[in-house]
Amino acid sequence: MDFRVDGLRAHAATGSRPLNPSEPAVLFVHGAGMDRTVWQLQTRNVAHRGYQAYAIDLPGHGRSEGDALASIGQMTDWLGKFMDAAGLKTATLVGHSMGALIALQFAARAPQRIDKLCLMGIAEHMPVHPDLLDAARCNETLAPELIVYWGLGDAAQRGGHPHPGLWVKGASQTLLEQARADVLYVDLTACNQYKEGLSCAAAVTCETLFVLGQDDKMTPVIKALPLCELIASSSTVVIKKCGHMVMLEHPHAVYEALKSFI
Repeated sequence: MDFRVDGLRAHAATGSRPLNPSEPAVLFVHGAGMDRTVWQLQTRNVAHRGYQAYAIDLPGHGRSEGDALASIGQMTDWLGKFMDAAGLKTATLVGHSMGALIALQFAARAPQRIDKLCLMGIAEHMPVHPDLLDAARCNETLAPELIVYWGLGDAAQRGGHPHPGLWVKGASQTLLEQARADVLYVDLTACNQYKEGLSCAAAVTCETLFVLGQDDKMTPVIKALPLCELIASSSTVVIKKCGHMVMLEHPHAVYEALKSFI
């Protein structure tokens, strides 16, 4: 479904179900260099449980027009405009990695618009290795390769996904390689420069769920704990034998966590 934000097309997947404005809304926010398709299993599940589901494409990603936004703050502002365009007064936010930073900052800035908050693959800081930044800046295929190598757990590297025909490693790398020029570099730079995680967590007042991968090398569980401790009404689910791409690697476990929480 398409909306207009700042005069440009903003696209969101709705889980193959007509939207019902009387139902509560859940917004899914993707990570760096990715798009709405990483949420395809969760979006459909949530939509068919009686919610409005929106898996958004951030500007410059997927089917959304415009340039990629240069900072987490700008992305947070855009998310509020998207909610306005979709006619949403409040929503539950579900964010992964860079999307989790956006959701966290939005919850701190606009608590009156947040029903609940779910943060996946997040850390208090998300520094990006210089080699990865350089590869992304030059649009080298090394950048997607490094992200997939560091981002997936050992089991997902080998295959064996519960859904037949879904190859997480190949699909993830292809998605990153198909991103528009400079998008991955802009996103990674925004993550690398973001330092407001702890102050935002301290300002969050809504019920919050952390969904973390036990074997996450990009945002290790221990790096998320300071955020967990700052949010009084928070709970944590750690998925075993799982890396950074939790919603892709273990969709059933993520679904169970979301079902219980939302």
